[in-house]
This record gives sequence, structure tokens and C-alpha cells, in this order.
Amino acid sequence: MFAQPFAHGHSLLHRLDPRVRLATAAGCSVCLALVQTRTAALYGLIVGAFLLLLSRPPWRTALRRLLAVNVFLLFLCLLTPFSLSGDTVWQWGPLAASRQGLALALVLWAKSNALVFFFLALAATMPVSTAGYALQRLHCPDKIVFLLVFAGRYVHDIAEEWRTLLAAARLRGFRARTSLHSYRTLASLLGILLLRGLDRAQRVHEAMLLRGFRQRFFCVTPFQAHARDAIFMAIMGAAMAVLCWLELR
Repeated sequence: MFAQPFAHGHSLLHRLDPRVRLATAAGCSVCLALVQTRTAALYGLIVGAFLLLLSRPPWRTALRRLLAVNVFLLFLCLLTPFSLSGDTVWQWGPLAASRQGLALALVLWAKSNALVFFFLALAATMPVSTAGYALQRLHCPDKIVFLLVFAGRYVHDIAEEWRTLLAAARLRGFRARTSLHSYRTLASLLGILLLRGLDRAQRVHEAMLLRGFRQRFFCVTPFQAHARDAIFMAIMGAAMAVLCWLELR
């Protein structure tokens, strides 16, 4: 099983019912995705950062995840001010950065980081199998649950298979370069990986069918909601109500 550094902890959020965490993460994500004002986006960022602090994650891993997201956002935020017309605040030749573009870039940055905070605090703090059982209890389609659980279970095997193929290619003299030969070699390795993954998926599925699998998982540990779950949902509902008020005022 691949590493899940956020799933094992003893914080308050780890003790909440997984169904409550997933439902809260989904509801908050919808609210944040619809935000268009700077004040509401920054408020959502503060709420998400507070939840991440409550989850007490391994900070080195969390910072690496945030860095990967913000490297992509850096290019997006650098281009956005020049792609939106409005009041010019800085100009270099034909390129002009507008005040409206800067405001939009700030909203995009705040919303994106807030969504990452919510996901790391509420969804990443449970194992993939637990998330699958919780989604099933929330009456999500069985096929989505099936794909999620098996993707979480076998992504490590696929990554290990890719490392094996790449090591075999390097032993035969392959070196990744910006050349047509390198692109063809990597495309061939990806094709082999897809074929092997498909073959393994078929064998695993047939083996499970022989053991009575009927496209549905059963959890041996039933979920139980407590008073703290209701309190948490009430607090997050109030926080999202404030977010909507800041957006609509």
C-alpha cells in the first residue's frame, strides 16, 4: 500500500466520523469554488489553514504538497494580470498588468490554497479504504467507490512496475534526453505499463469474482456519529454561512 502520511494521527479531526469529514469537505469545496470576491476567498483561506492546524499533519510532507501546488499557481498568477484588461498598474512594452487581473490572481491563489487545506485536513486524514466505505455509506455510486478503492490499493504496484521498466531501459543504455528517440522509448514504456496494468486488473477482478465479489464492499467496523460530529458540522455550517455573506454583501 502506498504511503498515506496524513491518515495516521490523533488529532480532533482524525476522531471525527469519516462520513462527516467527507460531506463537510464536499460542501465547503462547492462554496469555495463559487467564491469570486477577494474578501471571501481570503476568509476561506484562513478557515482552511485553521483546519489544517487542527489536523496536526506532518509539516514537512504538508509543505512539500503545498509547494507543488503553488509552483503551478505561480505561473498562473503571473499570467493572469496580463490577460485581463482594466486599469493599468504596470507596463513593460506591449505587456500591461491590470488592477483587475491582480485581484483575480489573488482570488485564484487564495481559493486554490484553501481547497488544498480543506482536502488535506478533512479527506487526506483517512485511509483510502475508509474513504471508500464512507462514500458508500453516503450513497455514492458503487462504481466510483470501486474505482477509488482499487486505485488507492494498486497505484503503488503500478509505480513499482514503472520503476522496473525504467531501470531495465537504463541497463540497456537508455538516457532520457530531449530527442525523438527518447520520446519514442518513453511512449513504448508507457504502453507496456498500460498493458501490464490492464492484465493485472483483469486477473485481480477474476480472482475476486471467484471469491464471491459483487461490486460492493462491506465495512466490518460500522461508523457511529457522536455529539462532536454534530458540533463540528454546525461550526462549519456557520463558517460557510459567513463565507456566503461575505461573498453576497
